[in-house]
This record gives sequence, structure tokens and C-alpha cells, in this order.
Amino acid sequence: MCRNLVGRTRDEITEAREAWTTGTRLGTVEGYDGGRLSAPELPAGALKPRGRVR
Repeated sequence: MCRNLVGRTRDEITEAREAWTTGTRLGTVEGYDGGRLSAPELPAGALKPRGRVR
């Protein structure tokens, strides 16, 4: 998922995407003359963990 919509679960990513789309939680970029970039659609299937071990 691009555009820095960070989340650990599909629900968190969906919530972050909605917040970006509506402009309710994430701020604006000062000095940018263009419109808000649209967030990409989520894939239809289940999200797969990256498998990173800490």
C-alpha cells in the first residue's frame, strides 16, 4: 500500500484510507497547489503479512 497509510490490520488500513479520503484525520500539505491525491483501492483478497521478525 502506498501513500504512507500505515496499519497492522485491514481494518486499520481501511480506516486510514477513509481518513485520507475525507481529510478528517490527516493534515494538508502546505505549499502544494494540486488537489488531494486519491488513495489506491485495497486489494479484494486478504492482506498478507510481510513476515518480518523482530
